[in-house]
Amino acid sequence: MSSRPRRHRTLPTLVVLLVVGLPATACQPDPPADEPVVVATTEPPSTAAPPTGPPPTAPATAPPATTPPATAPPATAVPTEPPLPPGVARPDWLGTRPLEVGPDGIALSAPTPEELVVRRIPTIDLLPPPADGAYHATIEVLTPEVVARSTWTAECPVTTDELRYLTMSFWGFDDRPHTGEMIVNATWAVEVTEIFRQLFEVRYPIEEMRIVAAAELEGTPTGDGNDTTGFVCRPVRGASSWSQHAYGLAIDINPFINPYQRDERILPELAGAYLDRSHVRPGMLFEGDTAVSAFDAIGWGWGGRWSSLVDWMHFSANGR
Repeated sequence: MSSRPRRHRTLPTLVVLLVVGLPATACQPDPPADEPVVVATTEPPSTAAPPTGPPPTAPATAPPATTPPATAPPATAVPTEPPLPPGVARPDWLGTRPLEVGPDGIALSAPTPEELVVRRIPTIDLLPPPADGAYHATIEVLTPEVVARSTWTAECPVTTDELRYLTMSFWGFDDRPHTGEMIVNATWAVEVTEIFRQLFEVRYPIEEMRIVAAAELEGTPTGDGNDTTGFVCRPVRGASSWSQHAYGLAIDINPFINPYQRDERILPELAGAYLDRSHVRPGMLFEGDTAVSAFDAIGWGWGGRWSSLVDWMHFSANGR
């Protein structure tokens, strides 16, 4: 893709603050430009103890408890993830072992390490986790500090004014709430925070969510990364045109658990164990699940449906 997307929108001048218990129409004026826009919050799941004692007696006219309704919907075909096991140690070698490079200069795939066949690594907190256990999201303009930590340069196909810096709550594989960060195109910032609110509500596990640094695009990869991210100023894999990530119009979710495959090439290179989608493990994406359905609802495409290659991690505004 050599030109910028034609779809242009601006963020609304009023931001809806969603809080459980408040009317959906409650609005607040925009805060000053140097303050984050609070997009949405939800209350944490109830921890109230279940009622004790025998259940109340059903009325004599109540139908038998075992009788299903005549119009019961069919069972969903979406696989059910197994429950998360208790804490699993983070391998001390993670991210430190460069892969062998082939004659074409591309890192070679290798067998998945035993510790990562069922990957459920606890999250390292880079930002303070939500103290109340609820979902919180903010939208801000990019500060010089954020730009310096990103892959943005003057050669990128978007300006920093066309991007937004998000913070969003997410559940880790350690079954704890955390706070992540992401850069996306300004035209989709609100929708993205809403999608991750939905993922938070179903406790979809994410290992890490942080900005990709320029240094990560250089040197030999280790093939074991699992960063959920949006904007990355790079070309399409194996091509010279800009990736949708370079416009902030694509998001990759749990890339190790939802890898890319084209012929013999696998990305991340150690994620081959996750090509078997019949072996359902936490964090995997499937047709009809919460993430895929949420991106469908805003018109984004999913790389898990591609034919010449498959990219289970990838969602994009133009479907590419």
